[in-house]
Amino acid sequence: MHYLSFLPFLISFTIHAQTDTSFVALKSLSMSFSYDMRYATNNNFLNETVYACDECLLRNEVAKALIIANDHFLKQGYHIKLFDCYRPLDVQKKMWVILPDARYVADPAKGSIHNRGGAVDITLVDAAGKELEMGTGFDHFGKEAHHTYQDLPDQVLKNRILLKKGMEKAGFGSIKTEWWHYNYTSSFKYPVSNFIETCNE
Repeated sequence: MHYLSFLPFLISFTIHAQTDTSFVALKSLSMSFSYDMRYATNNNFLNETVYACDECLLRNEVAKALIIANDHFLKQGYHIKLFDCYRPLDVQKKMWVILPDARYVADPAKGSIHNRGGAVDITLVDAAGKELEMGTGFDHFGKEAHHTYQDLPDQVLKNRILLKKGMEKAGFGSIKTEWWHYNYTSSFKYPVSNFIETCNE
């Protein structure tokens, strides 16, 4: 199936964020992040490319808070690498078909914070771009990815705590089953969205 075939409509996304609730491309605000936008490739649990672009879109206030978090990590010699940001609802539905487990994939009937532009999937990398060891890869759907799982090397546990404390300091909260997922605190107020942006050449 072509990655656009299940999306009902395509609208243009223009970077003119004027309010905190507007969507904005993170790269338009800061160039201090690294990216590995998995769903713009087939290197994901869907084994399929489901995003037209590898852009990270977030609500404006969420993007600004993420920059604050990243500045905190930069002072320690690290920075944030992004795996996922805004996610159209139709992609959420596709994920639910493959993995209907609310511990790891939000039920599209309610919508994910990703669908609201208020969640990020991330890790930390050092100045050379090397990922800090977190014990599992991104989208590892098992107990080893849980924050409460302790049967890991000390350095892995320290790395997870480093990420969690830095994100919480900037107003993000974690979920217990995924070390990489963070929701901005006020993002629950946003409506679910289902658009994809046109890609900049």
